[in-house]
Parts: sequence; C-alpha cells; structure tokens
Amino acid sequence: MNVFTIFLPCRRRVAYATLIFALLAGCATPAERADSIAAGLNFTRQILPGRGFAHIIYSSPGLGNALHVYLENDGTPWLARFMVSGDPTPRHPLMLELMALDPAPSLYLGRPCYFAVQSRDCSPSVWTHDRYSETVVTSLAAVLRQYLDRSTYRSVALLGHSGGGTLALLLAERIPETIAVVTLAGNLDVQAWTAFHGYTPLSGSLDPARQPPLDPRILQWHYIGGRDENVPPSLSRAYAARRPASRIMEIPEYNHQCCWREIWREILSRLSEAQKK
Repeated sequence: MNVFTIFLPCRRRVAYATLIFALLAGCATPAERADSIAAGLNFTRQILPGRGFAHIIYSSPGLGNALHVYLENDGTPWLARFMVSGDPTPRHPLMLELMALDPAPSLYLGRPCYFAVQSRDCSPSVWTHDRYSETVVTSLAAVLRQYLDRSTYRSVALLGHSGGGTLALLLAERIPETIAVVTLAGNLDVQAWTAFHGYTPLSGSLDPARQPPLDPRILQWHYIGGRDENVPPSLSRAYAARRPASRIMEIPEYNHQCCWREIWREILSRLSEAQKK
C-alpha cells in the first residue's frame, strides 16, 4: 500500500459554476437537471440497452485513444433511514461536472433505473440493497462493451466518486481494456462501510474488498478526504493494506463532497503522464 498526503486549498470555483448552481436551485427534476447540465456542456445524450436495463449515457469526443468512463455516486437511494427514495438520481452530479474538465474522450455511464430511464426490472432493490449487484454490474458492463465495440478506443480508465468508485472496481475485471481505476471518496469495502454506520448489510451487492485483487498492471489510485465522515479514511486505508497495488492519496481538508473539482485537472494530468510510461 502506498499512502500520500496532499495539501491543497479548498476553493470552489469552476468555469461553469453559475450554470450548475442555477439549475440545482430550480424546480427541475434531478434527471432534467442532469440533461440541462449535459446539454450546456455540449455532451451527446443517448439511451443504450444493457442487460435487462436501459442506461443513459453522456459522451464527449475529446482527444486521444484512451476513453475515460465516469461513474456517479449512489445519489439518493433513501429519503430517510427506513424510507426508500422513488428517484435515486443524484441531485448533485459531481462526476458529470468533472467530465467537463476532461480533454480526453469521455463517457458518463448512468446506472440502471437512474435518470428517469425505467425498465421492466426496475424496483427499489436495484438502487438500495442490490446497488452493486451482479445484475447491475453486468448491465453496466454490457453498455460499456457495446460502446467500446463501436469505437476505436484501445484503453479505458474507470473514474468513480463514492459508490461510483465501488462500481469502477467491480467493472475493471470485466473490461479487458482497463488500464486505470481512479476513485474519489470511494466506498472500497462495502461490508466494513455498512458495519461502521450500522446500516443493514447490502446483502444483494458485490463487494470489491471481497473480490480477487485486480491485475497489478492496472493503475489503482484512491483519493480520500481526511474529513470524510461518510467513507472514513480508516476504511480506505484498511482496504489498501490488503491490496498492494492500490495507492491512497489523502487530502486532509477534504470531505466526501468537497472539493474534488479543485484538483481534478491535476489528477487528470497525472493520469495522462502515468499512461505514457
């Protein structure tokens, strides 16, 4: 395990902040907000079939032969401790915003039943206890495989925030083109996370910490916030201690949400340099 501590200021300014904050303050649904943000950033919107589910994707052509795949956090699975949400779509799509900073070819891969894309098999279990299930991961992998087979991209970097980091790790072993997994405040050990919070175990979900380690040739960077109360640094460090190929980069003043936009360009630059080696 490699652990690095990064000290950076927590400023919240990005070029498109006014647009995003205006949309988030309005009366649009989460899916409508995401569509508006994506349209404002000139991303292409599509709905593609997976395995039993349909998925929304947003794409940006960019430059290069490596595709960056963005996986969003869990959104709003629950409205309260025992009240399931009717719409899990993220109210604040951080990864969609980060994709706007990426000059590489990029794909924002939506989960089953999110972004108002309904399928016959959609039910609350898909975004609660089964959110990282074999069914969900298989369908995501099918969409990504379909997209890659229609393209000329030779490598893939999977980038995820929070539960999107969980899915990035679970997808990596199913996509042979994967050369990197980068997580932000990633939920790397689902069992330890539910135990820490006293949540009901996600019995229908897969757990990266209980899967075979990824090929050590895959770059594995996990950025964590020192003030993260959702995914405490101790959980991430314990995961990485059992995965020698994983590198932990801790930023003491960051928490679960703040302030990943501020260092995303730097992360992308480091990723680009690492891919050249």
